[in-house]
Amino acid sequence: MRIATYNVEWFNKLFDAQDRPQPDGSWSGRHDVTRAAQLEAVAAVFRAIDADAVMIIEAPDSHRKRSGVKALEAFAQMYDLRTTKAVSGFANDTQQEITLLFDPAQVSALHDPVESGDAPRFDGDFRLDVDVDSKLDRIRFSKPPLELALTHVSSGKVFRMIGVHLKSKAPHGAKDRAAEIRISIDNRRKQLAQCIWLHRRVIWHRQAGESVIVLGDLNDGPGLDEYEKLFGRSGVEVVLGEGTEGALFDPHAYMAVSRRLGARPVTSRFYLKDKDRYLSALLDYIMVSPDIRDLQPVWRIWHPFDDPACYNDTALRAALLTASDHFPVTMDLAV
Repeated sequence: MRIATYNVEWFNKLFDAQDRPQPDGSWSGRHDVTRAAQLEAVAAVFRAIDADAVMIIEAPDSHRKRSGVKALEAFAQMYDLRTTKAVSGFANDTQQEITLLFDPAQVSALHDPVESGDAPRFDGDFRLDVDVDSKLDRIRFSKPPLELALTHVSSGKVFRMIGVHLKSKAPHGAKDRAAEIRISIDNRRKQLAQCIWLHRRVIWHRQAGESVIVLGDLNDGPGLDEYEKLFGRSGVEVVLGEGTEGALFDPHAYMAVSRRLGARPVTSRFYLKDKDRYLSALLDYIMVSPDIRDLQPVWRIWHPFDDPACYNDTALRAALLTASDHFPVTMDLAV
C-alpha cells in the first residue's frame, strides 16, 4: 500500500462554481501559471506517485454551494486517475480543505470523528492555559484535522488516519517589530496547543490499540524560527511525542530533530520576492505509530532537485515545480 500527503497550492482556484476543473488559459493562484498548466501538472504528479490514497492539503473548497469532494472526483475523472473517490470531514472557511483522494479498489475510507476524554473532536473546543495566566484558553482549529478510518481492502487491515494542516506562525498584520514579535509568540502558543490536542488524540487511539498515521502540512519543524527557544520544542516534536514511550516516527522529522545543524530533508520551496531567492523547508510529514514502523515502511520525498529519479525525469521535474510549492511525500507499506 502506498499513501501520500501533498499540499497543492491553491487547488481551489482551478475549479468553477459547479466544482468542474477549468483547464483554460486563465491564471491560477500560482505565479505565471495558467489553470490548464497547473491542472496538467498536478495530474502528472498524481500519476507519477501512483498512490492508493493521497491526503490533499489545500484541497478545493466546501460550503453550502460547493463540494470539494465532487471537485476532486471530477478532476480524477477528467485526467483518468485511479484515485476516483474522495472523502472530506469538517468544512472550514479558508478555501483550503483537507480531503483524501483514494483508489476504492485498494482502500476504503470513512470520516470517523470519534469522541474521547481529554481531547475532543476536532470541530470542538480544546481548553488549555497557553499564556500561563491560570485561566484555560479556548483553542479551535481554523482547518479541523480530517480523522478517518482507513481500511486496506485485500488484507482488511484498519488504520486510524489523521490529516492535518496546522496554522501558520507567520506574523500577518504586524505593523512594526514589536507587533511582529507579539503576534509570532501568540501564534506559536496557539499552534503548540493544537499540537498538544492532536498528540492527546493520538495517545487515546493508541491506548485503544489502533494503528495511527498522522500526515499533512504541520507548518513547523525543529529550528524553523527563533521563537521555538521560548517553548523548548517545536510543534512537530510535540505531535511525535518525541522522547516518550510509543512515540510516532517519521524519518525526515527524526533527522531534523537529531541534526540541528547541517543538511536536512525538505518538502517545500518558496520564492522570497524581497530577497529574490528561494527558501526550502521541511513542512510535510507522514508520522506512524510503532506497530506500523515495525513493518519497515519506506518513505520518499518527491523533490525535483533532491531526488535523482525526479530530477532525471525532465517532464516530472517540470510538473513538480509547476503544480505546487510543496512536493509529495509517500510511504510504502507491506500489509
